[in-house]
Amino acid sequence: MDLNKVQIIGRLVRDPEVRTTPSGKNVCSFSVATGFTWTDQSGQKKEQTEFHNVVAWGKLGDIIGQYMKKGRQVYIEGRLQTTSWDDKTSGQKRYKTEIIAENMIMLGSKPGSEGSSPASAMPQQARAEQPEPKSELPEIQIDNDDLPF
Repeated sequence: MDLNKVQIIGRLVRDPEVRTTPSGKNVCSFSVATGFTWTDQSGQKKEQTEFHNVVAWGKLGDIIGQYMKKGRQVYIEGRLQTTSWDDKTSGQKRYKTEIIAENMIMLGSKPGSEGSSPASAMPQQARAEQPEPKSELPEIQIDNDDLPF
Protein backbone atom coordinates (compact mmCIF):
# COMPACT_ATOMS: atom_id res chain seq x y z
CA MET A 1 0.00 0.00 0.00
CA ASP A 2 1.26 3.49 -0.84
CA LEU A 3 0.44 6.76 0.86
CA ASN A 4 1.03 10.29 -0.44
CA LYS A 5 -0.47 12.61 2.19
CA VAL A 6 0.63 16.07 3.33
CA GLN A 7 -0.74 18.17 6.19
CA ILE A 8 0.63 21.63 6.95
CA ILE A 9 -0.43 24.60 9.06
CA GLY A 10 1.17 27.89 8.15
CA ARG A 11 0.65 31.40 6.81
CA LEU A 12 0.18 32.53 3.23
CA VAL A 13 3.33 34.19 1.91
CA ARG A 14 1.47 36.08 -0.84
CA ASP A 15 -2.08 36.56 -2.08
CA PRO A 16 -3.35 33.53 -4.03
CA GLU A 17 -3.27 33.78 -7.83
CA VAL A 18 -6.25 32.29 -9.71
CA ARG A 19 -5.85 31.44 -13.40
CA THR A 20 -8.02 29.63 -15.93
CA THR A 21 -6.58 26.83 -18.05
CA PRO A 22 -7.25 26.75 -21.82
CA SER A 23 -9.83 24.02 -21.12
CA GLY A 24 -11.71 26.42 -18.80
CA LYS A 25 -10.75 24.92 -15.42
CA ASN A 26 -9.74 27.31 -12.61
CA VAL A 27 -6.47 26.74 -10.77
CA CYS A 28 -5.19 28.67 -7.74
CA SER A 29 -1.52 28.81 -6.75
CA PHE A 30 -0.02 30.24 -3.58
CA SER A 31 2.77 29.66 -1.05
CA VAL A 32 2.56 28.77 2.63
CA ALA A 33 5.35 29.29 5.17
CA THR A 34 5.75 26.89 8.09
CA GLY A 35 8.13 27.33 10.99
CA PHE A 36 10.14 24.86 13.05
CA THR A 37 11.97 25.69 16.28
CA TRP A 38 14.40 23.58 18.27
CA THR A 39 17.22 23.90 20.78
CA ASP A 40 20.68 22.87 19.59
CA GLN A 41 23.33 21.07 21.67
CA SER A 42 24.71 24.34 23.05
CA GLY A 43 21.26 25.40 24.30
CA GLN A 44 20.69 28.01 21.59
CA LYS A 45 17.17 28.32 20.27
CA LYS A 46 17.09 27.81 16.49
CA GLU A 47 14.33 28.53 14.01
CA GLN A 48 13.86 27.41 10.42
CA THR A 49 11.16 28.41 7.94
CA GLU A 50 10.06 26.24 5.04
CA PHE A 51 8.13 27.56 2.05
CA HIS A 52 5.62 25.28 0.34
CA ASN A 53 4.12 25.82 -3.13
CA VAL A 54 0.43 24.85 -3.14
CA VAL A 55 -1.98 24.34 -6.04
CA ALA A 56 -5.76 24.03 -5.68
CA TRP A 57 -8.06 23.17 -8.56
CA GLY A 58 -11.72 23.90 -9.31
CA LYS A 59 -14.09 25.10 -6.60
CA LEU A 60 -11.50 24.72 -3.83
CA GLY A 61 -9.17 27.01 -5.78
CA ASP A 62 -11.98 29.54 -6.28
CA ILE A 63 -12.72 29.60 -2.53
CA ILE A 64 -9.05 30.05 -1.63
CA GLY A 65 -8.65 32.81 -4.20
CA GLN A 66 -11.70 34.64 -2.89
CA TYR A 67 -11.22 34.37 0.88
CA MET A 68 -7.51 33.90 1.59
CA LYS A 69 -4.99 36.73 1.69
CA LYS A 70 -1.30 37.13 2.51
CA GLY A 71 -0.61 36.52 6.21
CA ARG A 72 -3.74 34.43 6.85
CA GLN A 73 -3.18 31.18 8.74
CA VAL A 74 -4.38 28.04 6.98
CA TYR A 75 -4.48 24.26 7.29
CA ILE A 76 -3.81 22.50 3.99
CA GLU A 77 -4.20 18.80 3.35
CA GLY A 78 -3.24 17.20 0.08
CA ARG A 79 -0.63 15.21 -1.80
CA LEU A 80 2.85 15.90 -3.15
CA GLN A 81 3.43 16.15 -6.89
CA THR A 82 6.78 16.71 -8.58
CA THR A 83 7.08 17.94 -12.16
CA SER A 84 10.23 18.23 -14.25
CA TRP A 85 11.25 20.17 -17.35
CA ASP A 86 14.37 21.06 -19.30
CA ASP A 87 15.60 24.61 -18.69
CA LYS A 88 15.89 26.29 -22.09
CA THR A 89 18.72 28.61 -21.05
CA SER A 90 21.01 26.16 -19.25
CA GLY A 91 19.79 22.87 -20.71
CA GLN A 92 19.61 21.38 -17.22
CA LYS A 93 16.70 19.34 -15.94
CA ARG A 94 14.65 21.29 -13.34
CA TYR A 95 12.22 19.97 -10.74
CA LYS A 96 9.36 21.55 -8.81
CA THR A 97 7.49 19.85 -5.96
CA GLU A 98 4.04 21.19 -5.07
CA ILE A 99 1.26 20.30 -2.69
CA ILE A 100 -1.94 19.55 -4.58
CA ALA A 101 -4.58 20.73 -2.09
CA GLU A 102 -7.55 18.48 -1.41
CA ASN A 103 -8.79 20.11 1.80
CA MET A 104 -8.37 23.56 3.35
CA ILE A 105 -9.39 25.04 6.70
CA MET A 106 -9.09 28.79 7.31
CA LEU A 107 -7.64 29.28 10.80
CA GLY A 108 -7.57 32.21 13.19
CA SER A 109 -8.83 35.64 12.32
CA LYS A 110 -8.02 37.73 9.29
CA PRO A 111 -4.74 39.68 9.59
CA GLY A 112 -5.31 43.20 10.88
CA SER A 113 -8.79 42.50 12.27
CA GLU A 114 -8.18 42.80 16.01
CA GLY A 115 -11.79 43.36 16.98
CA SER A 116 -13.14 40.42 15.02
CA SER A 117 -16.19 38.61 16.24
CA PRO A 118 -15.84 35.10 17.71
CA ALA A 119 -17.67 33.69 14.68
CA SER A 120 -15.02 35.02 12.31
CA ALA A 121 -12.27 33.33 14.36
CA MET A 122 -13.88 29.92 13.86
CA PRO A 123 -12.17 27.64 11.36
CA GLN A 124 -13.87 27.44 7.97
CA GLN A 125 -13.37 24.35 5.86
CA ALA A 126 -13.44 23.68 2.13
CA ARG A 127 -12.75 20.44 0.25
CA ALA A 128 -11.88 19.54 -3.30
CA GLU A 129 -14.86 18.12 -5.17
CA GLN A 130 -14.94 14.36 -4.90
CA PRO A 131 -17.83 11.96 -5.35
CA GLU A 132 -19.45 10.73 -2.16
CA PRO A 133 -18.40 7.15 -1.40
CA LYS A 134 -21.35 4.76 -1.69
CA SER A 135 -21.85 2.56 1.31
CA GLU A 136 -23.05 -0.93 0.47
CA LEU A 137 -23.49 -1.90 4.11
CA PRO A 138 -26.89 -1.43 5.72
CA GLU A 139 -27.11 0.94 8.67
CA ILE A 140 -27.18 -1.02 11.92
CA GLN A 141 -29.09 0.15 14.97
CA ILE A 142 -27.60 -0.94 18.33
CA ASP A 143 -29.63 -0.74 21.50
CA ASN A 144 -27.78 -0.36 24.83
CA ASP A 145 -29.71 -3.40 26.13
CA ASP A 146 -27.96 -5.52 23.47
CA LEU A 147 -24.45 -4.78 24.85
CA PRO A 148 -22.94 -7.56 27.04
CA PHE A 149 -21.40 -5.14 29.56
